[in-house]
Amino acid sequence: MFDVDEASRSLGIELLEAGGGRAVATMRVTGSMVNGHDIVHGGYVFLLADTTFACACNSHGPVTVAAGADITFVAPAKRGDELVATAEERTRYGRSGIYDVTVRRGDEVIAEFRGRSRVIGQEAG
Repeated sequence: MFDVDEASRSLGIELLEAGGGRAVATMRVTGSMVNGHDIVHGGYVFLLADTTFACACNSHGPVTVAAGADITFVAPAKRGDELVATAEERTRYGRSGIYDVTVRRGDEVIAEFRGRSRVIGQEAG
């Protein structure tokens, strides 16, 4: 799935691992990603977290999409920062799931994201 995700890959997002309901991805903040406050636009942080969430919830096999998500921005990221997002499955029930994604710069938390997934392919096991 990630190999054909042009939106994520065009922003330089790299998938480091995905499997068993977990995923890790990175993104370097470029000059075109900063807003008028000279910090990364929140949409880019959301996109990194959402991409990592998608890789985690699709790691089980059936086609799975987001049913909803929210994010809390904890600290600003700046031009040149390397952000690392780690997605962890919290639970799957029927065709639905809940995943938490933490976005960090080094040891500092930048954002916390919670995604809700829905299998649209075959039934989840």
